[in-house]
Amino acid sequence: MDTAGGAGRLDMRPDDLPDGLVIADRLGLVTCFNAEAARLTGHAAAGALGRPVERVLPLEDFDGRPWWRLTDPYGGLATRSGQPERNLLLPGGREVLVAARYVRTRPGGPVRRLVVTLRGTDARRRTERSDAELIATVAHELRSPLTSVKGFTATMLDKWDRFTDEQKRLMLQTVDGDADRVTRLITELLDVSRIDSGRLEIRRQPVRLDEAVRRHVKTMVNGGCAADRFDLRIPEPLPGLWADPDKLDQVLGNLLENAVRHGGGRVTIEMDRVPPTRTRQEGMAVTVSDEGPGIPEEAMQRVFTRFWRGSDRGGTGLGLYIVKGIVEAHGGTVTVGRSSGGGARFRFILPAGTPAFLS
Repeated sequence: MDTAGGAGRLDMRPDDLPDGLVIADRLGLVTCFNAEAARLTGHAAAGALGRPVERVLPLEDFDGRPWWRLTDPYGGLATRSGQPERNLLLPGGREVLVAARYVRTRPGGPVRRLVVTLRGTDARRRTERSDAELIATVAHELRSPLTSVKGFTATMLDKWDRFTDEQKRLMLQTVDGDADRVTRLITELLDVSRIDSGRLEIRRQPVRLDEAVRRHVKTMVNGGCAADRFDLRIPEPLPGLWADPDKLDQVLGNLLENAVRHGGGRVTIEMDRVPPTRTRQEGMAVTVSDEGPGIPEEAMQRVFTRFWRGSDRGGTGLGLYIVKGIVEAHGGTVTVGRSSGGGARFRFILPAGTPAFLS
């Protein structure tokens, strides 16, 4: 196959393609049957070559109708150029995604080559299951705060004069907290959608990451955590960092809340400079460790996936998935391991210094 510029040749074989490829000649006899087609259909390529394509691929729709009889590529309308991708069934009920292209000698002329592509549906089914799980999780997480909001507001409207000012304040504070919970959930869903579609927007500006860490710890202490539970190890000076401050607040908030909620003992936050290498510029690392039970070795590969939960203490299971998406959108990396105290240890590294477009 010649390249577009004609300066060389593209060394590609049908077996290199990730999709199944079946090609039939003008008589409908198979001339190409690649390795992925053999895997999907369970037929050896050697046994498929030279046989009629409708025998090699006895495809049916979900009503049990033979696909080749319905499409009739060689004897049907001469204006058709192919078939769009659709779900069909192989013998035994295996579902595949099939598309076809009719290569004609001239517009409106006879088909001289039939090109069929096959794809498995496993990846799509995993996506559908993940989306269904997301919907179920969101519905479950929304139900509790909305039920609370509805209950308190209905009670206050019905019996306002019977409550003292202190009782009214307590109910309004509960409603306010539940509204914040719903807002956080909606924010998480929007972030997941943007990460999945590659549209997570990063608004870079100079950031003092050490100040952000101290601010988050202070907020947690003001919220009821003991001040001596946190051990900050922040050296001076630290390299400059250009990042999205709001997104980094999400990362720090998720990691610190996880350490406090699921971990035990002291939470250690370390910051350090990562020297440059031949393949990586200078960076800044933040490590959050706890002294809790830690994460089982067999679960570490799933920590940053959707819906992973380290315990049964609630939550959507989206926090660490979002952490990974935000860090990688900044050009950084995030890892998980075991701390010296036996608990979980999360470490993320972000590129330091001034962006190239400002240099």
